Amino acid sequence: MDKSGKIFFASDFHLGLKVGGDPAERERRVVKWLESVASEAAGIYLLGDIFDFWWEYRHVVPKGFTRFLGSVSAITDSGVPVYFFTGNHDMWVGDYLTAECGITIHNGVMERDFGGRRFLLAHGEGLGSTEKGYKLLLWLFRNRAVRTAWSALHPRIGMGIGHRWSLGSRLGKGEHIAFLGEEKEDLLRFARSVTAKREVDYFIFGHRHLPMTYTIDNKSRVVILGDWIGGSSWAVWDGAELNLIVNR
Repeated sequence: MDKSGKIFFASDFHLGLKVGGDPAERERRVVKWLESVASEAAGIYLLGDIFDFWWEYRHVVPKGFTRFLGSVSAITDSGVPVYFFTGNHDMWVGDYLTAECGITIHNGVMERDFGGRRFLLAHGEGLGSTEKGYKLLLWLFRNRAVRTAWSALHPRIGMGIGHRWSLGSRLGKGEHIAFLGEEKEDLLRFARSVTAKREVDYFIFGHRHLPMTYTIDNKSRVVILGDWIGGSSWAVWDGAELNLIVNR
């Protein structure tokens, strides 16, 4: 359990993405936000796709991100825990962020109690999805043999392919992202399947790039954090209420 104080949640910074604005300016916005909330934070949860692409070799890590990494290191050095959830763009982290920056890495879904309320946290890729092709792609991304083979590539080749793949995503192409409705939204479908079995007060997801809240059966609340491509958005739990803050 985190110490007494506010809990902050953010996702989808996509640091390094050269679409939707200057990536250096986006990194500065992220750092400014981190530094603004650190003094009152009991914990900071970064729910995936923090980097637009990250592949960590045994002795090589991606170039850049020094402002972000320095800011996070200062925050963890001060005693505030920072949790990094891997997303579909940065699931290939190793031990570098933990060893050098003090970040706690988490894969998949986490459930925690804050102030007597039950929270389910995840980036969200694949949850509730019925697309077999997408599930196969995620399986390949996570497959140990595939990752070992990729790591054998020279970083110039591996990172080059990775960045080109990222630019081929809907986000990289600049495609419009719209709400599909409760029945077609994978994360809402997943949340409903969970609440059919047990009580969860709050679901917090990234991945979908739509800052929004949705209430299921007038009880459980789903918060999708949005992204930092054209603005900024995050959620904060103050011990009594969960609020989504959107700046566009």
